[in-house]
Amino acid sequence: MGKQRSYDVVVFGATGFTGGLVADYLAEVSRHEKFTWALAGRNPDKLEAVRDRVAAVAGATVPALLRADINAPASMTELAASATTVITTVGPYVRYGEPILRACAEAGTHYVDLTGEPQFVQAMREKYDTLAKATGARIVNSCGFESIPPDMAVFYAVQELKNRLGERVFADADVEVRGGVEAGGTFSGGTWHSAIEAMATARQWMRHRPRPPRDNVHAVKTPLYKDAHFDRWACNMPTIDPEVVRHTARVRGDYGRTFAYGHFLMMKNPVALAGLLAGIGGIFTLAQFGPTRNLLLKVRDPGEGPSAAQREKGWFHMNVVAQAAGTTVLCRLAGGDPGYGDTSKMMAEAALCLALDKKLPDAAGLITPASAMGAALIPRLERAGLVFSVLG
Repeated sequence: MGKQRSYDVVVFGATGFTGGLVADYLAEVSRHEKFTWALAGRNPDKLEAVRDRVAAVAGATVPALLRADINAPASMTELAASATTVITTVGPYVRYGEPILRACAEAGTHYVDLTGEPQFVQAMREKYDTLAKATGARIVNSCGFESIPPDMAVFYAVQELKNRLGERVFADADVEVRGGVEAGGTFSGGTWHSAIEAMATARQWMRHRPRPPRDNVHAVKTPLYKDAHFDRWACNMPTIDPEVVRHTARVRGDYGRTFAYGHFLMMKNPVALAGLLAGIGGIFTLAQFGPTRNLLLKVRDPGEGPSAAQREKGWFHMNVVAQAAGTTVLCRLAGGDPGYGDTSKMMAEAALCLALDKKLPDAAGLITPASAMGAALIPRLERAGLVFSVLG
């Protein structure tokens, strides 16, 4: 990265629900870690309200305020040029994400978002990966519950497997990893709208998405099974997460001779699992038609989100089974509220890692959390309250 930037981190979308939580967390962290930061958005009054709230945190560094609007390209350019890392919570990203991502790629500015929209990620990778590599920008999509837990838990498990087998044996091994997520929590209006938009375009995306490259990275294709290691029923989970993990393996190139990953939803009760899948299927069907899709979008407004008490009850486990050369490793990444409490912390710590940490992998472009930050991100996530563990 070239000239000195005015801010280590800028939060774009700070007046939204998740952006506000990111600002709150950064204010807490600023009591113990030194960095410069700013809040950016298009409404000065709302920005001032967020600044006043975080300024009330004893010992916190008070952020600057920046006026920025995705419909004003000059403001995107100015915002990107001012920061080492930009966090953006302005979604749905397929509608609103490109202007700031493009500006960061052009400016060599690191970038963090929380998108779970594969259409957006693929389109941006095709457009801006080469540019970001040239400028040195690390453009890191999916830095919330999608997809830091699976990406970092798999990275953690693979390193443990590598340590047990030794570098030489591991490098020539066929590695298979299965990740299973179980969680409890609620969601915001913004996430609901993003999910409905993603479902509405999913069939078109499936028809036109590019075929995966013919290389040594593959998908585990078991759709449903009983996991004996964790005593859970596991069903294939068609989210962006497996694509993120497999892209990490491609970028890093150190996940064994061949690497296969499957991503699953885990539940102890098979009846409950079947009911949940039926409900998701019904919502998916309704999202395909304009009138019913509009009704779904009215269920929650974009600015709505769970209360602090609701977030306090949230939890998740990311369970990982990693196998190679006759050796099995069981790992778990455990955390609190998956949708907002921990998502905001993950985004903030990822941005600080990109902005401040020196020992990062030698990678740039439109990449993933584990390929952009690797081991450097683990202690930051642990500071945020996430727990990595190797199980018996």
